[in-house]
Amino acid sequence: MKVYKTEQIRNIALIGNAGSGKTTLAEAMLFEGGVINRRGEVTAKNTVSDYNQIEQDYGNSVFSTLLYTEYNGKKINILDTPGMDDLCGNVISSLHVTALSLLTINATTGIEAGTEAASRQAETADTPLVFVFNQLDNDNTNFESALDQCKTTFGSKVTVVQYPVDPGVSFSSIIDVLKMKMYKYGPDGGKPEILDIPASEKEKADELHNELVEMAAENEEALMELYFDKGTLTEDEMRKGIKLGMLERGLFPVFCTCAKKNMGVGRLMEFITNISPAPNEKKMSAIVSGKEVNMDASEAPSIFVYNTSVEPHVGEITYFKVMSGTIKEGLDLINTTTGNKERLSQIFVSAGKNREKVDELVAGDLGCTVKLKETKYNQTLSTKEADTKFEEIAFPTPRITVAMKATNDADDEKLGEILNKIKYEDPTYIIEYSQELKQLLVHGQGEYHLNILKWYFDHIHKFEVNYETQKIPYRETITKVAHADYRHKKQSGGSGQFGEVHMIIEPYEEGSEPKRMFKLGDKEQKLAIRSVEEHELPWGGKLVFINSIVGGSIDARFLPAIMKGIMEKMVEGPLTGSYARDIRVYVYDGKMHPVDSNEISFKLAGRHAFSDAFKNAGAKILEPIYDLNVWTPSDRMGDVMSDLQGRRAMIMGMGSEKGLEKITAKVPLKEMNKYTTSLSSVTGGRGVFSMTYDGYEKVPAEVQDELLKAYAAEQEEE
Repeated sequence: MKVYKTEQIRNIALIGNAGSGKTTLAEAMLFEGGVINRRGEVTAKNTVSDYNQIEQDYGNSVFSTLLYTEYNGKKINILDTPGMDDLCGNVISSLHVTALSLLTINATTGIEAGTEAASRQAETADTPLVFVFNQLDNDNTNFESALDQCKTTFGSKVTVVQYPVDPGVSFSSIIDVLKMKMYKYGPDGGKPEILDIPASEKEKADELHNELVEMAAENEEALMELYFDKGTLTEDEMRKGIKLGMLERGLFPVFCTCAKKNMGVGRLMEFITNISPAPNEKKMSAIVSGKEVNMDASEAPSIFVYNTSVEPHVGEITYFKVMSGTIKEGLDLINTTTGNKERLSQIFVSAGKNREKVDELVAGDLGCTVKLKETKYNQTLSTKEADTKFEEIAFPTPRITVAMKATNDADDEKLGEILNKIKYEDPTYIIEYSQELKQLLVHGQGEYHLNILKWYFDHIHKFEVNYETQKIPYRETITKVAHADYRHKKQSGGSGQFGEVHMIIEPYEEGSEPKRMFKLGDKEQKLAIRSVEEHELPWGGKLVFINSIVGGSIDARFLPAIMKGIMEKMVEGPLTGSYARDIRVYVYDGKMHPVDSNEISFKLAGRHAFSDAFKNAGAKILEPIYDLNVWTPSDRMGDVMSDLQGRRAMIMGMGSEKGLEKITAKVPLKEMNKYTTSLSSVTGGRGVFSMTYDGYEKVPAEVQDELLKAYAAEQEEE
């Protein structure tokens, strides 16, 4: 394969709803470019892109697959992405390394949930869009209706470059208002006959051509002057204006295809090679550290790893974009995250599982390599002198959490090892073991995302795993002052154990000062503040320990033991065994024995005194509260609000954003179980949401009663 220069490379991502024909379009593009000599079909499970077993079992893309084709003297790198929003991590990583997205739209169904989700990802990535109306030969195709939906959703930026003649089962012709020609295809597609626009379509084509000229002219002052002078623009002038508009995301061209029959695909590829931005025409990824580099073949070499995967009989495959310079086989680079040296022993261009070995790749190109020691996604390989590190891809926060457990306890260690590898293949899986909850937690993007994970254990790793509901990390605290005395005394021959502790506890609030006077029953207790220790708790909040001992009733050497006993109950709260927080403890009196007092005695006395005082201090259970943002179509707003109210959500605000209604709320984590499924159900799959941790708040009395009963029953069983 020839070495393409940076300006001859085009990097594109195929995005859109599942079933809109992305993989079929990719297949046609590879066929048009001569990379394959026979087009596969998704239903026949023989496409270049969906080659993994899971993709063939599910019947749709699960991974982002790197492909390439050659056309018009250019190399087009294609990333065929999944259409399910649960798999958005693949879309986000693909958009990070491409300069153009083809947003495929099923001309029968129009704008779907996945269309909106993909367009939002492209907007976040600031990536130009081309709308590709596909499947125009379907029986129920309605191009005009789908186009109207598109303009309603995305606005006046949507600009027709092509429209179909007689869409439906007899579809065979496309009017191109940039070329002002009609492309007519045979019943099996292939190379079209290029004809003059028939009289029946001339008026419509002229009108759309004029609209396109105006949209192109608006993107540069010089073009606008030409337009005013001549009343029109040449094809080359229009191309220039369209490209400028696309780069600013001010113009979204509309193209028409029937990818299954290879109709319109060659013309689309011609447009991509002529107008799509080269890699160096899109803004360079930000440099976090090291020397600045430009996307130029003459610069010091550097690559950014945007994806890693593992394949049977191959091992780990590392996918990268050449950010600068020219990389060659045998090149040594430094991982600027780990500081370790990596050798690119082999370099490949990829068409799915078919990889062709090449000697070199230049800045802007996409490729892959194997047998790197420890380089993963989101890492940069650079020369030691440049030490360049590029900004990482920002992946979305999880939307669903479950606990995973191997059916056979003997597989627990193996389970952990597999999950640790999987999180590097798909960074939107976040894996953690919670010591507090004693659960292995898997955070993902939705139930479909989790089902894919389980498929791997069932079919690849061949052992059974189960999902369980995540336990909620409750906290315990107090709401009022309480005191307790406890004497620990034990005699069993020889030296015994003796320790007595008197303490007062009160709620702690940040910035509050210790008190020196308390009313305990009918009498007042005055305290001396000898020392104050503030302990930041690993699980949040504080424990403040105050020594108010006077007269030597407890020797100072026993205070750490008392503190240790208190901390044991902070770790396992008296109400439900959850962590306790935000408590101030005053140890103000006690007794000791000259022979029998020791550290264990005072640890136990401190532990029991704290537990007794805690139960009389208006003990409350706290639950984690999350900030929730929900985006929903306006016609589903009422259903979404009703569902949230049933989840004890507190609505904080409403507004409009990106064509959707936005609801902001605070909601308890306990109530968010299976919310992804619920929201999808009430919004027809179009609703999306994000959650971020906010803090802890007291649970309602009825919820606390339920939790106390459940904990008591659990203790009885044990």
